[in-house]
Amino acid sequence: MGFLIRAAFWFSLVLLFLPLSTGPDGETQISPLQALFAAREAVGDIAGICERKPEVCETGRAAMQTIGVRARESARIAYEVLDQQFGKPDTETSTGSVPAVDQDDLPAEPAQPAH
Repeated sequence: MGFLIRAAFWFSLVLLFLPLSTGPDGETQISPLQALFAAREAVGDIAGICERKPEVCETGRAAMQTIGVRARESARIAYEVLDQQFGKPDTETSTGSVPAVDQDDLPAEPAQPAH
């Protein structure tokens, strides 16, 4: 299994460096490596947006807080519904192999073992 994972990894690296076919007008299309670098730059640009526009980050932070509050409230409601449906203990079913003993049937004092 490890061999297959390593082979897939190295095969994907080889594919990154192979040139792809040209477009219909003869221009070379973007290589996978160029696409990878562009994606990395886009992620870096998104990460730096808080420095350029702090109000965007404040709005995002407030939105995430609202989503968190709503998720907690939804989970609480779901828990209450499930508790109402399945939370009642079953008092009619008895389990185990030892029958219940009436307290009046027990001896007053335990018997002493013979030595």
